[in-house]
Amino acid sequence: MTVRRTVGRDQLELFRALPGDLAPRDAEDLMAYPFFSLAKSLRTTPIDFRAGDIAIRVEAVPEHGMATIWDADILIWAASQIVEARDHGIRSSRLMAATPYEILTFTGRGTSIHDYHRLKAALDRLQTTTIATSIRQPSDRRMHRFSWVNEWKERLDDAGRPLGVELIVPDWFYAAVMDDALVLTIDRAYFALTGGLERWLYRLVRKHGGRQPTGWRFDFRHLHQKSGALSPFRRFAFELRDIVRRQPLPGYVLFIEIEVGGRVLLAFEPGEPCGQVVEPLVLSGTGTIVPSGTPPSCYQERKQGISPSSKKTNRALNLESNEESNSVVGGRRFSDSRPSFARADSGPGRKGVPGRRCAR
Repeated sequence: MTVRRTVGRDQLELFRALPGDLAPRDAEDLMAYPFFSLAKSLRTTPIDFRAGDIAIRVEAVPEHGMATIWDADILIWAASQIVEARDHGIRSSRLMAATPYEILTFTGRGTSIHDYHRLKAALDRLQTTTIATSIRQPSDRRMHRFSWVNEWKERLDDAGRPLGVELIVPDWFYAAVMDDALVLTIDRAYFALTGGLERWLYRLVRKHGGRQPTGWRFDFRHLHQKSGALSPFRRFAFELRDIVRRQPLPGYVLFIEIEVGGRVLLAFEPGEPCGQVVEPLVLSGTGTIVPSGTPPSCYQERKQGISPSSKKTNRALNLESNEESNSVVGGRRFSDSRPSFARADSGPGRKGVPGRRCAR
């Protein structure tokens, strides 16, 4: 049953959330660029990002702060609902209705009154955060400005008891989700990631990993710029190395590579921990050894020293690299997929590297 309502000058039909255990879907634009705060603390400092023709500015109000990457779970829920309806020939709408229980359980949250209040706070941040971007605009000089949630309200029955919430997602977001080429399915284990940086990194890796079966590379400084994080680069790099050590990203294995010139790259490949013993690795082609461990629950490193790597050649270039992922840092343009010459971290099943390959 649909109810026609007037929102401003738009006529929107109320789309009731579909039941069932839907696959989580995410919009590629939101995965590839810095749209959210990665910290749980209140952030009011704007995000300003530019790479080539892409321009993004995200602004927040002091009362609520910028929408966080945890708040973005609501948008993942919305995208999943819209895509599910589209795939089954059900008419959807930017005006959506659901119970807090449906949203909270989908995103792996609790369902207490405290969780309900946190959900409302997240909706407030999504509504008061404003975005201006040139993405999907006919010219890089034309900007589309919107909020993640145009408006939202609590729904009550005749006796004043809560029935749920209604929210309106922006046309920019809705148009992206309705385009099958701009949506990716993500691992449900994503919702269990607790760190803002690792959540952001998973979405970025998933976006690029979906098109690169042989993996991808990102320059550390480019990642820092692309994250929109407020932390200094040294702190950011330290946290990236810790993520590589812990290997928390579902479906991907992370490595650190260092070029002969000293540029540090984060590399990843599709793969799952297999629990088999692997040899730790050493750098080749550089004068500094930067070994990295792996979590005990996934791999067990040997206690004695390090063994030389037998890796002789570099991986091939990512020829399918899209220009949007290239970066401009310090006035010098370079591609995320530039070849590297050394590997500093361990991972399963590397060709030419001592160790065992995970069973598929």
